[in-house]
Amino acid sequence: MDRQVAQVAAVIRVRNLFHMLAYAFSALTEQGYRSVATEDFDNAAELCAAILERGVSLQLKRGLGQEYVNRTETRSSLRGTIKVTESVKSQAIWRRQLVCSYDEFSVDTTMNRVIKATVALLVRSDISRARKKSLKKLMVYFANVRDIDLHTVDWNMRYDRNNRTYRMLMAVCWLVVKGLLQTQSDGATRMMDFFDEQRMCRLYEKFILEYYRREHPRLRASASFVEWALDDGVSDGLPAMRSDITLSARGRVLIIDAKYYAATMQSNFDKRTVHSGNLYQIFAYVKNKQAALERAGESVEVSGMLLYAATDEEVLPDFTYRMSGNQIGVRTLDLDRPFEEIRAQLDGIADMLTSPSASAS
Repeated sequence: MDRQVAQVAAVIRVRNLFHMLAYAFSALTEQGYRSVATEDFDNAAELCAAILERGVSLQLKRGLGQEYVNRTETRSSLRGTIKVTESVKSQAIWRRQLVCSYDEFSVDTTMNRVIKATVALLVRSDISRARKKSLKKLMVYFANVRDIDLHTVDWNMRYDRNNRTYRMLMAVCWLVVKGLLQTQSDGATRMMDFFDEQRMCRLYEKFILEYYRREHPRLRASASFVEWALDDGVSDGLPAMRSDITLSARGRVLIIDAKYYAATMQSNFDKRTVHSGNLYQIFAYVKNKQAALERAGESVEVSGMLLYAATDEEVLPDFTYRMSGNQIGVRTLDLDRPFEEIRAQLDGIADMLTSPSASAS
């Protein structure tokens, strides 16, 4: 997803942020998070702190995740493998001790370290004293978890049936670490925009995709790849085309490109137009998808839509174009409205796709 460098001007209610997270991460729809869903939050930091507070509490009831961690230490009794060279160099052997290396099943895992360090960031941020107190109480159970430098964390973590309950917790930690605080050269911290454009881009597109998957199961919703319609099959050097959201139903396909930008339109010589790069991109997706389906002998109408998060600009795009036989719309989704209104607009897009006189505009 493309993004601008400018400061994000899209407006979003904190309560809607919870709804977006809840669709993006289904764990937030579980009964344990109902109290979070009904709270009012002054800022996004307070929201994420509440999610972590509840999520960590639930995880403690299940038991903190554990894994085998390698330990190397000087011991008076043998355990694991003896490190002879280290024992001699450290002169431990003259004290009738040995340097041993062994694996220990421990709560001192990378994911638990990330949670501990993220909570430390939140405690120093603009959240309520009561929330800080609750988070600190939870950290008592992390006494055997070491600190970690969050700048070195590899966020491409693997999940299985033993740690899948950590997926949402790690996602919230990632949002906090990347969007909340930045360390200054003097060691102090300063408050940043909680979610910058890059973070919101990901959440925005995932929210829309998961919304359609959950609320409109009759549609086939996916973030599918679009194959290039090549005459000779040579694809070397061509970039991959992956849609944010592709909806399919009743011989129709709608490709949605979700955009969270500082400005929904570009200005050229005092004339406001649709972002050219966005329009070229969605046009390429639509035409190549149409060509691929026709080659496969399928009679399917393909359309496209650029769906921008609404900003505080006075004029927002609302256009429909017919381009070489395909329809492409440009719309905005106002995240600063009550969530039921957001739901109605998303449902309206789905209804237009499935109705007999469907139109993607």
